[in-house]
Amino acid sequence: MAKVRNNIFVRGLSGSVGDQFVVKQDRNGRTIISNMPTFDENRTFTEAQLGQQEKFREAVEYAKEAKTEPIYTDKSEGTARTPYNVAMADFFHAPEILELDVAAWHGEVGQVIRIKAMDDVKVTQVNVVITSNTGTVLEQGAAAQSDNRWWDYTTTAPAADSPRVIVTARDLPGNIAEFHWD
Repeated sequence: MAKVRNNIFVRGLSGSVGDQFVVKQDRNGRTIISNMPTFDENRTFTEAQLGQQEKFREAVEYAKEAKTEPIYTDKSEGTARTPYNVAMADFFHAPEILELDVAAWHGEVGQVIRIKAMDDVKVTQVNVVITSNTGTVLEQGAAAQSDNRWWDYTTTAPAADSPRVIVTARDLPGNIAEFHWD
């Protein structure tokens, strides 16, 4: 990609040049030149493409409302991205559960299970469900954020015979990541 800086021939230029290429300016004043897009007027979309188009519409709706939220305005400050762009990207990016630390948990009440979760903007909630090996729910509840990426869940019920831990993390747009530990 060519970068144009303060060139008198393209400074402030925008629009299409014939049907060959498009010139536009980004938020930081950079000039971007690209090929003119082409579309077949008789194209048909697959189910997957239609599904993605619907998800994109939902993302646009979310970003229009969320772009004034301080978390998105702060995240875009000093970058070429607008708060709207940050909110759009956040809509498409689910949080990640990076680590589940069960070293201090031995199935007894009052022990801590630690969860390391992250998102491109913010993880808003982490929940834990502990089940028996037959699938019966022994306990469930919300973890508390202990520092930047770590969340702590303190157990409230005993768990024996190979319990299973299911952790979910949620972000601002409502995306959910799930992690299973057996």
